[in-house]
Amino acid sequence: MSSVDGLGMVAGRSQIARRVRQLRAAWQAEGPHWVMDRARHALANRVMPATRESHVRPADVLAADLSAPPQVRVLPHINGQPIRLNWVMEPPSAGSGGHTTIFRMIHYLEANGFINRVYFYDPYRADHAHFAANVRDYFKFKGPVEPIEQGMADAHGVLATGWPTAYAVYNARSAGKKFYFVQDFEPYFYATSSASVLAENTYRMGLHAITAGSWLAGRLRADYGMAAEHFDFGCDAGLYRCSPAPTARKGVAFYARPSATRRAFEIGLMALQLLAERRPDLDLHFYGKPIGRLPFRFIDHGLVSPQQLNEIYNQCFAGLSLSLTNVSLVPHEMLAAGCIPVVNDAEQNRLVLDNPHVRYAELTPHALARAIENLADCPDPDRRSRDASASVRGRSWDSSGLQVANILRSALAPPPTITRE
Repeated sequence: MSSVDGLGMVAGRSQIARRVRQLRAAWQAEGPHWVMDRARHALANRVMPATRESHVRPADVLAADLSAPPQVRVLPHINGQPIRLNWVMEPPSAGSGGHTTIFRMIHYLEANGFINRVYFYDPYRADHAHFAANVRDYFKFKGPVEPIEQGMADAHGVLATGWPTAYAVYNARSAGKKFYFVQDFEPYFYATSSASVLAENTYRMGLHAITAGSWLAGRLRADYGMAAEHFDFGCDAGLYRCSPAPTARKGVAFYARPSATRRAFEIGLMALQLLAERRPDLDLHFYGKPIGRLPFRFIDHGLVSPQQLNEIYNQCFAGLSLSLTNVSLVPHEMLAAGCIPVVNDAEQNRLVLDNPHVRYAELTPHALARAIENLADCPDPDRRSRDASASVRGRSWDSSGLQVANILRSALAPPPTITRE
């Protein structure tokens, strides 16, 4: 055996001893479940390909030269005739929040004379029939649903609905004014990376933005010079509402979805751990995705239907709803059910929510836990819940749909005729 081989064996034994000590310490401090989770994570990283699938086809990015925009053919709209729209979207799973808002708008537009088509943009090559069935069965859309690879029919308007679809809309050669239905600031969905840059570049494509809430529209106008108009968040007050009889609310609701990093799951979890230590009398209701084991008592509802969610809200005096980007739909749902939302104090949240019953707190575990604990000790909780519910009673998705319809009609209206005397 050479001296080099001997040194290698010594180094190998040293590495094994180090790993054994690390494993023993982790087992004692965190327990077997933590060790098993780390082992699964390490194995997944080893077998994962070095190059990952992209949200957008590279060919679509290469075709999108932002310095030489393609010529847009405008389909003239004659007053009195229906407006035809092509919606380009990623294939939707049942329950997808972003798609739910899109189809709310589509249903309103259809009820008011618009004709809608759906085109799937799918770089993952999923089963078209399966996701088309989701559109039919879950989202109740009866119009055409086609893959965009086969081309789009001419329309008055073509709407991108997420940053990958914006590349397909920008490159489209079919007729139609190009819009961008923007529900969040998507570059923030990623660490600084190719994905964050490619997402941000879609705001430089000259598309006409229709945004969820005023914060996004202001951001896109100020930072990118986009034409941008907004619709206000609606709320399904027929679904989310206070129970007719007063209920003893001793719970806290938390939208727990670790994969949605913009919802600050880890900070919310630490805040609720502090709350559980201080107030073991409170019930902590987690919903969104099954969480598994935690070092404190909680009720793990997992994925729930809207009807089940309303029942959860009615057991809760408060809910924790965090957002690092555009505000989510959750705070309005909570308010409608009489559950007071505790929200991280941020410009976008205050601007879009604009409701006196929302409680804001700094984005630290201690500040969030204190805000919830203060609500637990407020007098007359039933009156507070009913006042909160009444504050959003006038909000509806029909009002939001009307705003979107008016934006589209105005943008697609023919230019006024100038007459000379």
